[in-house]
Amino acid sequence: MCTAIVGYDPRARVPVFLAGVRDEMLDRAWTPPARHWPGRPGLIGGRDELAGGTWLAADPVAPRVACVLNGRGPLVPEERRRSRGELPLLIAGGGEPDGDLSRYDPFHLIGAEPAGVRLWSWNGERLTTRALDPGVHIVVNSGLAEPGTRCDDDGLSARVAHFRPLFEAAPRDRASWRRLLDGDGLDPADPRALIVRRVYGDGRVWGTTSISLTTLGVDAMTGYDFTAAPGDPAAWRPVPLS
Repeated sequence: MCTAIVGYDPRARVPVFLAGVRDEMLDRAWTPPARHWPGRPGLIGGRDELAGGTWLAADPVAPRVACVLNGRGPLVPEERRRSRGELPLLIAGGGEPDGDLSRYDPFHLIGAEPAGVRLWSWNGERLTTRALDPGVHIVVNSGLAEPGTRCDDDGLSARVAHFRPLFEAAPRDRASWRRLLDGDGLDPADPRALIVRRVYGDGRVWGTTSISLTTLGVDAMTGYDFTAAPGDPAAWRPVPLS
């Protein structure tokens, strides 16, 4: 997942909006959101068939939602590496990323509940954590995109500069957020694009494979919308919560 967008207002009827835009190699197998983990029967999320984890997981009853993005930093040797897809399951299940994280590649991990939103960032050497203030926040592979500052990648900076004011001005309803998540009409080659696609010389294709939009009310999850065809307004589907 390349971008996460959080809207948090503790005074609202629906305090949390969390959107996860997943960018991945298109030939990496995955399964749409459902209850895929017998050991965690209360959690819903899409399943990565290669490693068995997820990019976003939700507990509709708690309510709680978590998503993970790749971070920047040194990678763990493959023989020692644990999948970062375990982490959203941990957070959505009420845990925290503590202890020895040395087997995980760098990550940014968002955990959201109606009472607050937290961001954990691991650079391969040090874990930092912070509570997110009310407002709209965008997290990319370099971390939290602070207003008025640049990301470590010009393309990510262009994306944030374009979409932050749009989400800040958008009504707090799922239909309005879905319209923006459909890409605002930008071509995938545009440096501002939220929905991206890149073809490599060997024929492999990397791009936006899916988008999730979750909303948390004060006492329960109020929505989980999902599309496996980003950019097509007709492709959004509600994920069953029970």
